[in-house]
Amino acid sequence: MVVERSMDSRWLSNAFVVGDEPGGVAVFVDSGAPLEPLLEAVERERLTPTHILRTHGHADHVEHEDELAARFGIPVVTESVSTGGLRIEAIPTPGHSDDGVAFVVNDELCFTGDTLFRDAVGGGPADVVKDSVMERLMTLPHELRALPGHTVSTTIGREWERNPFVRYWRGLEEEAGGRCRVGGVDGVVVVESPDYDGKGKLLVRLDGGDERIVGASRVELL
Repeated sequence: MVVERSMDSRWLSNAFVVGDEPGGVAVFVDSGAPLEPLLEAVERERLTPTHILRTHGHADHVEHEDELAARFGIPVVTESVSTGGLRIEAIPTPGHSDDGVAFVVNDELCFTGDTLFRDAVGGGPADVVKDSVMERLMTLPHELRALPGHTVSTTIGREWERNPFVRYWRGLEEEAGGRCRVGGVDGVVVVESPDYDGKGKLLVRLDGGDERIVGASRVELL
């Protein structure tokens, strides 16, 4: 396969083009990054784009979607599709967003959107994110390369072994502990991890029992 990535310097968001082979067909995955590297790859590899895969509808992932759709006359899809030599399975992964979808391409690549990152997961209701990560993504083959919606790639197996959220949900790590406050509500820190932007990500259990995954900048440690 042919894989080219572009990353936006503002949001650190990724956009990709994936071709089945030089001279073959291709799909774009998200569009919230400069298009030039992707378009150059299309021209260089003589690819014919047929679809745009959308992992979720947040602005930092769809910024250039209309431009790509109009330029190539291709549809935006959020479901499984086959095109040329590309077999693409769509896996619903709600949590960070209600419309979250991961795409597995030819059993080799998994585009995880904002659900799974290297050493972190997407923010949102912890129970919903946990289900998407543990019951849907972590059940995939561990050798599968994972290309997140932000910054660097990883593998399913690496995140199974090293991701702090996954390790906690597997029962391998104790709660971090420590009191905190989120949006004026007190709680306790359950998991601490790095995040793609270097600012950190926390799983917090609020005193009412609600568990949420939030960026560390939103958490006041007490």
